[in-house]
Amino acid sequence: MRRMTIDEALAQGGTGRFQWRLLGIFGMVWAADAMQVIAVGFAAPSVAVSFGVERVTALQIGTVFFLGMFAGAFLFGRLADRIGRKWVLVGTVAMDAVFGLASVWAGDFTVLLVLRFLTGVAVGGTLPVDYAMMAEFLPPKNRGRWLVWLEGFWAVGTIIIALTAWAAASFGAEAPWRWIFFVAAAPALIGFFLRFWIPESPMYLVRAGRQAEARLVIDRVLAVNRATPLPPETHLVPAPVPEGAARSIWSGPLRRATWGVLAVWFLVSLSYYGVFVWVPGQLATEGFGFVRGYGFLVVLALAQVPGYALAAWGVEAVGRRPTLTGFLILSAAGCGLFAVATGPVMVAGALIVMSFALLGTWGALYAFTPELYPTHLRGTGMGTASAMARLGGVLAPSLLAVVFARGFGLAIGSFAVLLLLAAAALMLVRVETRGRAIG
Repeated sequence: MRRMTIDEALAQGGTGRFQWRLLGIFGMVWAADAMQVIAVGFAAPSVAVSFGVERVTALQIGTVFFLGMFAGAFLFGRLADRIGRKWVLVGTVAMDAVFGLASVWAGDFTVLLVLRFLTGVAVGGTLPVDYAMMAEFLPPKNRGRWLVWLEGFWAVGTIIIALTAWAAASFGAEAPWRWIFFVAAAPALIGFFLRFWIPESPMYLVRAGRQAEARLVIDRVLAVNRATPLPPETHLVPAPVPEGAARSIWSGPLRRATWGVLAVWFLVSLSYYGVFVWVPGQLATEGFGFVRGYGFLVVLALAQVPGYALAAWGVEAVGRRPTLTGFLILSAAGCGLFAVATGPVMVAGALIVMSFALLGTWGALYAFTPELYPTHLRGTGMGTASAMARLGGVLAPSLLAVVFARGFGLAIGSFAVLLLLAAAALMLVRVETRGRAIG
């Protein structure tokens, strides 16, 4: 009998049609999740008008949404490690579609807050499990680049929401936020049915002792990729667990890395949501000289695409950790440039650098984090990291309102400090995962 790990079996099949289909399905829902998150900044001004509340009050749709994401990430990440990835994903995408579409017809501000919280629970559960599962279908050689490509669908979602808000404003829609929430929820409805095509993670199945099911999944991957099938006598096994391996993300060798990566997630999230919850409303109303309107918001969304492209190249050519460090420093530089900008041209350049670098940061961070944890802790690790990000999202709309009241430039400049602190926190993570097996 020949013993083979899942990573070795996936490497035999390479990356082919199976992974491309997986990327398309996960990417569609990933773009939908991005739209749900980014919708906060674009929808808040018209929500305030529709319900006769102050804009700061309207931003509570962001606070409750991120509270829901915090709960969903924490709960569903752990659930995915216990019962498997597939059905957690099917359930969370269904919740995303149902509560997201229900938000469109909310006739009361309180009802809208409840529905945005429940949508946040769904999105918070989808994001970390999506990444963990995608990582578990990729051979080590290509994993980092493909994970950044998945994260790149975030830019697609951002562009669609910016265009939707622009169209709603151009056509004089009575309540643009309803347009925005409808467009954000629609892809999840399609993605729900496509999720049934995705099999359970073979790494989870092997760890759970479900050898026959794991073999069927691997055979399917190899067949779709037109690769050589495994010999009949092959027995799939988990990757060897070193002596004294961690039993939780807080134990033994993982503790230091967990503290470091969670700090990075929190600080990057606080900065990212601080920028992209407040900037859309500011540009759509007052602006900064000629840097004003939905057209420039689309430019900012487009600037994210080359950020992801550079991150996809960097995580494989340079490594996960140095690529992430570089993008953190560049993001801080963009925020610092905005704080000292003396005219619209500098403001425009700073905003473009911020958009480019912050999304490259997310790409590298999402590629790096799931590889830090073994299969039995990957959902938990990604869920906890995602929960920390949502905590930053919860604080961004309300806590940062105080900072923004003192000056927009001062607030953006403060993010430069937070991002430099994130780069410092990354030094706690002393491992490089490029090319490493994760089984």
